[in-house]
Amino acid sequence: MPYRARRRALRVTFNPVSLIVSVAVGLWLGAVAIGVSLWLLGQYLPQVQQPLRDAIAPPAAPVAPVAPAPYGAAEQTPEQNRMFEQYQQILRQQQVEHAEQQMQGDPRNLSKPACQFWLQQNRTAPTEKSRANVLEFCH
Repeated sequence: MPYRARRRALRVTFNPVSLIVSVAVGLWLGAVAIGVSLWLLGQYLPQVQQPLRDAIAPPAAPVAPVAPAPYGAAEQTPEQNRMFEQYQQILRQQQVEHAEQQMQGDPRNLSKPACQFWLQQNRTAPTEKSRANVLEFCH
C-alpha cells in the first residue's frame, strides 16, 4: 500500500499594520539605496567626466582646410570682400531658385512629403538649411 501524505493547509493571515510597516520600510530602504548610489556616482564621476569632456568637446579653434589664395587676394579691400560675398550669396540663391523651378514641375517630387515640406519652408522662410534640404530631398 502506497504511503500518502496528508495535505497541509497553508494558513495566511492578513495583518494590515505589518503590511503597511513592511511597505514603508521597503520604500525607505529603496530611497537610501538610491541616495547612496548617487553619492558614490558623484564621487567617482568627476574622475571619469574630465577625459570624456576632453574627448567629446570640439577643438577650441575649428580646423579649416587651407585653400590656396586666389590671385590678388592679399590686395582685396574689405569692400571688395563684402561685394564678393554678396555675389556668392546671389549665385547660391539663383541656383536654389532654378532647382526649385525644375523640382516643382517634376511630378515625382509631388509624391515626396519631405520635398514638399522643404519647398514650402524655403518659400516662407528661406535659410541656408532650407535651401540645402531642398537640394537634398528634391532630386
